[in-house]
Amino acid sequence: MRIVIALGGNALLHRGERPDAAVQEANVDRVTTAIAALAQEHEIVITHGNGPQIGLLAVESAADPALSTPYPLDLLGAQTQGMIGSLLARTLHDALPGRRIAALVTHTLVRADDPAFEHPTKFVGQVYPYEVASTL
Repeated sequence: MRIVIALGGNALLHRGERPDAAVQEANVDRVTTAIAALAQEHEIVITHGNGPQIGLLAVESAADPALSTPYPLDLLGAQTQGMIGSLLARTLHDALPGRRIAALVTHTLVRADDPAFEHPTKFVGQVYPYEVASTL
């Protein structure tokens, strides 16, 4: 049976955790332990969010004095997809020797005039408590 697993970006970087690579690697290790067990008898397709990760890159890009303009979100999204895909593929490869594993970068086409942009439901970046946000 084919099973599709959707991991939110916060599954890979929990609220309040430092966005260090080692922290995200440890979270991916925990997630892939459960996924590897399912993959023993099933074909697995994983999709993942990247809100915290793309937010971190967006802040870094915006603050980089060497850049004339920050990197656009589509490129930052590709960077985070590559990073997260690589982490997942590496840990799954280690847990499932001999299995074929691939990580893919996806592209999404949207209409600039889509009314959904008027009422966003997903936000990019770190979430701050009111006290911290009011000082930024």
